[in-house]
Amino acid sequence: MKRQLIPYNPKLKDLARKLRNDSTKSEIKLWMELKGKQLYGYDFHRQKPLLNYIVDFYCSELELVIELDGYTHQFEEVVIKDELKEIELKKCGLTILRFNDTEVMKDMGNVLRTIEQYVIAFEKRE
Repeated sequence: MKRQLIPYNPKLKDLARKLRNDSTKSEIKLWMELKGKQLYGYDFHRQKPLLNYIVDFYCSELELVIELDGYTHQFEEVVIKDELKEIELKKCGLTILRFNDTEVMKDMGNVLRTIEQYVIAFEKRE
């Protein structure tokens, strides 16, 4: 199956680079599990511009976005922005898996199992 190229706003490239350099502890911890095709051989990217957004982790082959929610995601304006972001990304055929920072820091096994379950279900669709 040919992968869909999702356009992005080139003005976001510098911000994405800055976010990669200023990663949160939970982003770093999850990245250690995803980088280098460690998860079933799939290539993940972090702080990836898509459309007019920057997603925490993205795998084009799996049509998957992984978002990590820190303390700022408790604020209503952030929740509203996240909802709009999800709507737009889903229109491109992407699936969004969302975890909070605490899950990543204290329960990585379940986070990875959830991602693995998605991968297995995705591969069965192929």
